[in-house]
Amino acid sequence: MHAQRITTLGQFIIERQAEFPYSKGQLSRLLRDIGIASKIVNREVNKAGLVNILGDTGETNIQGETVKKLDIFANEQFKAALKAGGECCVFASEEDDEITTIEGAVSADAKYAVLMDPLDGSSNIDVNVSVGTIFSIYRRVSQEGPGLLSDCLQKGMHQVAAGYVVYGSSTMLVYTTGHGVNGFTLDPSIGEFCLSHPDMRIPEQGFIYSVNEGNYIHFPQGIKQYIKYCQAYDETTSRPYNSRYIGSMVADFHRNLLKGGVFIYPATGKAPKGKLRLGYECNPMAFIVEQAGGKASDGKNRILELESTDLHQRTPVVLGSRLMVEKVESFLREFPDPGSF
Repeated sequence: MHAQRITTLGQFIIERQAEFPYSKGQLSRLLRDIGIASKIVNREVNKAGLVNILGDTGETNIQGETVKKLDIFANEQFKAALKAGGECCVFASEEDDEITTIEGAVSADAKYAVLMDPLDGSSNIDVNVSVGTIFSIYRRVSQEGPGLLSDCLQKGMHQVAAGYVVYGSSTMLVYTTGHGVNGFTLDPSIGEFCLSHPDMRIPEQGFIYSVNEGNYIHFPQGIKQYIKYCQAYDETTSRPYNSRYIGSMVADFHRNLLKGGVFIYPATGKAPKGKLRLGYECNPMAFIVEQAGGKASDGKNRILELESTDLHQRTPVVLGSRLMVEKVESFLREFPDPGSF
């Protein structure tokens, strides 16, 4: 009986290093550092109900959202890992008002900027629902020395890597470096992420739509009409579609990536520029979904081509199976709504 070959995340990254002739292993080490930090966060997420790490700190972050204790823990873990690793010159987090420049001898030759949502969907933790981490990596555009804000404000199309970790019934890390999408499941018995989903592809057409229908009254007319379309009976197109919305972008996106579907967070009357952040959430997920054969837009324009002008810039987003995203875009064109999308 032949032993099954297991490919760990570390092995896989090294094997694929040849895809980056300009890099001498720095990007590989950076991805490894993120993988290690995510294991530590996973450990804390899994025992969150057993220790006093749940609940609010009483503070609010730059987004005006109440900061959860585990958000702070995750933010500090990733920040510490990137500082110690030496490959990151500047770090930007959804939890921090400003960028964190990384200085010191170990980071003297650092060439990468990292943007991150350390714990997406953290309000779900105390009810034991999936949460996740989203990360985005750029090659710096500034010269040597500490990184600058300009290193973080690049168009999404310039990302060299992006990924997410979903802390759920099993913990998975999914990432792309622009050469397809690969998924790794954490094997707790050996403490390693192991390749479980090679060359992930999203179905061209899915049958799941993910949107917070509680905000329906505030949605643009085109989104309202698309939801009605999803709910209408039509045997030829297998409608009505299934509505699935977890409230954690990572979890909703991960399910749709595997099964096919569309994730929508539109502009609303309450959030005319959308709610999700371009740098921390939309750009990395757009890079991943495009590499998997899907599509991502703000309802009109490709997400990866949007200008980034502010660290905490928001945007409407529609991403997932290509034909479903294009159908949403067609409804938004057919039912224009002044001031939205």
